[in-house]
Amino acid sequence: MKVMNDEPKQRRGIYLLPNLFTTGAMFGGFYAIIAAMHDRYEAAAIAVFVAMILDGLDGRIARMTQTSSPFGAEYDSLSDMVSFGLAPALVVYEWALFGMKDWGWQWGKLGWLAAFFYAVCAALRLARFNTQVGKADKRYFQGLPSPTAAALLMGLVWSMQDLGIEGRAVVPLAFLLTLAAGALMVSNISYYSFKELDLKHKVPFSVLIGAVLVLMLITFDTPKVLFVLALLYTLSGPLITLSRRLRRLRRK
Repeated sequence: MKVMNDEPKQRRGIYLLPNLFTTGAMFGGFYAIIAAMHDRYEAAAIAVFVAMILDGLDGRIARMTQTSSPFGAEYDSLSDMVSFGLAPALVVYEWALFGMKDWGWQWGKLGWLAAFFYAVCAALRLARFNTQVGKADKRYFQGLPSPTAAALLMGLVWSMQDLGIEGRAVVPLAFLLTLAAGALMVSNISYYSFKELDLKHKVPFSVLIGAVLVLMLITFDTPKVLFVLALLYTLSGPLITLSRRLRRLRRK
């Protein structure tokens, strides 16, 4: 005699729409690597920025359409590793750090080790973020988010290419920025997450004016403005961390 089970069977499969955006973000990172291999560094930087846009959309679309899933979260993390970990590291290596070999074989090794340091820090940052979901303060990120670290490096590449400056002319800057971005990703420095910003509710009129001004600036000189915005956000972390520690000291 068969025992009837009233529990509904769990449907197998994955949600298509948000995972398509995640796949698009991964494609942007993969294309950036291919473009850098063919010395098309401006196209490589743009591809990573496009990946950032798609990465920002997939989670919002999943929440709006109620298609969030553990599979989507894991897939998004793997996509981030390709687009904001491996892609920026390899692009900046091909663009500038590869030229360190001209200073000697020891410097050549330091060049690719700096790129590897950035990539492994991105992996560690993503792994730590995944283990802290639901536990950490949602208002702040612990460490520099990997998309911002990628924006910092790709903003440098795009800005220099736009100015007609080759990567080998700014090797020390690229080297230091790569190490700094990697170290900040795995640091305990707090960065504002903007998760409290609710676009569905009313905001002050000044917020709209500010958003319009930012869009105008980006349109005016896209590569340099994006690089400056990424740099300002990167520098905001130490200031926020210092401010929070001073508040704790005052309470004590």
